[in-house]
Amino acid sequence: MITKEALIEQLEASAVLLELQGENPFKCRAYTNAAKAIAELDVDLHEAVRNRTLLERDGIGKAMFEKISNAVETGRLGSYDELRAAVPSGLLEMLKIKGLGPKKIKILHERLGIKDVVELEYACIENRLVDLPSFGKKTQDKILEGISYRKKQMGFHHCHTARREGEALLSKLRERKEVVRAAFGGSVRRRNEIVQDIDLIVSSDHPADLISFFCGQPEVEREVARSESKARVILKSGIAVDLYVATEERFPYLLHHYTGSKDYHAALEERAKRFGIRISEYGLFLDDHILPCQEEREIFSTLELDYIEPELRENRGEIEAAAQHRLPPLVTENDLRGIFHVHSTYSDGSGSLSEMIEAAERAGLEYIGISDHSQSAFYANGLKEDRIQKQHEEIEQLRQRFKGIHIFKGIEADILPDGSIDYDDRILSAFDFVIASVHSRFNMSEREMSDRVVRAMSHPKVTFLGHPTGRILLSRQGYPLVVPEVIEAARRYGVVLELNSSPYRLDLDWRYCKLAKEAGVRLSINPDAHGVEGISDTFFGVGIARKGWLSKEDVINTLPLDQIKPFLMNKRK
Repeated sequence: MITKEALIEQLEASAVLLELQGENPFKCRAYTNAAKAIAELDVDLHEAVRNRTLLERDGIGKAMFEKISNAVETGRLGSYDELRAAVPSGLLEMLKIKGLGPKKIKILHERLGIKDVVELEYACIENRLVDLPSFGKKTQDKILEGISYRKKQMGFHHCHTARREGEALLSKLRERKEVVRAAFGGSVRRRNEIVQDIDLIVSSDHPADLISFFCGQPEVEREVARSESKARVILKSGIAVDLYVATEERFPYLLHHYTGSKDYHAALEERAKRFGIRISEYGLFLDDHILPCQEEREIFSTLELDYIEPELRENRGEIEAAAQHRLPPLVTENDLRGIFHVHSTYSDGSGSLSEMIEAAERAGLEYIGISDHSQSAFYANGLKEDRIQKQHEEIEQLRQRFKGIHIFKGIEADILPDGSIDYDDRILSAFDFVIASVHSRFNMSEREMSDRVVRAMSHPKVTFLGHPTGRILLSRQGYPLVVPEVIEAARRYGVVLELNSSPYRLDLDWRYCKLAKEAGVRLSINPDAHGVEGISDTFFGVGIARKGWLSKEDVINTLPLDQIKPFLMNKRK
């Protein structure tokens, strides 16, 4: 038996589904009017159907009455179920985004093939909505704001959002004269790809004043809790922030305690017990006295360990390696000499070639690899042969203009469902490098997708495998893939795996980076920049590389120009 409320909901949803399918307005309005008539019904719905008095109501014709009568009898509005089956469920989810109605969603679905919020967000990030009818830059930005608001309700946040919010607060805290030291703790300090909250660790002899100052900041939406030495607030962005204040003597212990994961601390406490030491946020205790440590490094040396970088503190072998002096020196931002995977206005980027190159030169890079989308990516204005030639001619001119940075000609070529690349060898030979990426048919089985990717990697013109698992953080899981097989194929065919630095991707996952390193496979920390601001996203990629135990030698774009040139040339041959 269907309730009045459920029937109204299904009638209203049917009107929307019909509009999404492009039905004429009269048919859509029939369902809207029927929902209104049911809502205004002042007698029992089932009684009005049984005695057919419902037919006397405005908005209820004979055909609609039959549908409602059947729904009352069966418990479901049959036409609604049929419509639901015909329309991708993700389109209805998109209706929850502010600024999107059925007409705009229909355009997005028909023009760009967007089926859900995940694909919508990434299309916005790559500026694909700007040139659509009824859209534009302002509408695209509003949609991104709506998606961001929706994510706030989920309790997780991208690392770049948390870092930006945290840096603003840290900057203000460091300006206070009563603050001695201030630093990130928690998952932000460990450079995790997503975070739930922000931990700020501060040393000061005036905690009460500092906490009052912190809670009164304009970024704070509400105060959750406060004590003598800590406070928790919710920012207007939706992120929770915890402030911990300790004396300067306690700062190293507090910073260490609020950095490592739970598994890391459990393992470290076991090691400390072997020395008769108890470890906590208050200090290192031997019997009844504290072992003084002025710096965090001294905590490790007391336990006869090499210093463990914050990114590694996950209990994935780092404690054992530190005891045996086997921790690798981790790659740094300063190690990067150039970047690949940069888009321009030739496909779906917002920056022109000259703007992207100039930004890379300003960043002190020796080389930049331009790689717009290939012809199969029609939704991203992918390049056909005539536009490739035009772009290459412009790059030749820009090489004369920009003397301080070398420009490589590349392409992000689609891996087609059968594993082939969407250009023939003649066209591929015109590029200095080729990034092969999956952008379609994510619903393949694990076996099919793995075979597809490995076949693409076997192509002699493929230099990099782009965003290997295709994940979109907080939105879409990676497609099913036997990653160890892909890593082995990279070793076999000499393909470089991309560590995509977009904070929405951060793919390859850091848990697989170590596996690639052990297999002798090199990675490239690429920004996947779609605008000048995206070039600096390599910061986040370096964080993931460090979590994955990567050293400078494991990352191909730490090579200087005079070494990367022959590498790319040999790969082309």
